[in-house]
Amino acid sequence: MTISLTEAAAQRLNSFLQDTTGENGKPKGIRVSAKDGGCNGYEYAMNTTSKPAADDLVVEQDGITIYVDAKSAPLLDGMVIDFIEGMMESGFKFTNPNATSTCGCGKSFEAGDCTPSGTPCNQ
Repeated sequence: MTISLTEAAAQRLNSFLQDTTGENGKPKGIRVSAKDGGCNGYEYAMNTTSKPAADDLVVEQDGITIYVDAKSAPLLDGMVIDFIEGMMESGFKFTNPNATSTCGCGKSFEAGDCTPSGTPCNQ
């Protein structure tokens, strides 16, 4: 299982997670998953956490713990997470080699025949 952070994403996450601890006293990390939804069938989800779910895969990079939902792992394997900051758009961007199609918003993707039905972006 491989998920990589660019230098910009690692810096942003380290800054965001600095001095945060979870319920168990451990530093917080991020959980990354693919959920049914979005205009292309799947949408990326990323939130902070300090303890893995029972079936999470754990990846460490640049001092950041990345928890990956086991069901999402095949859809996210090889993904690169970047952080961009600009006049028109700022935030985390996902480059996923498993995506066969992506939405213009960059937060939704399709992955071949296993993709659930999409939901229009305007809903």
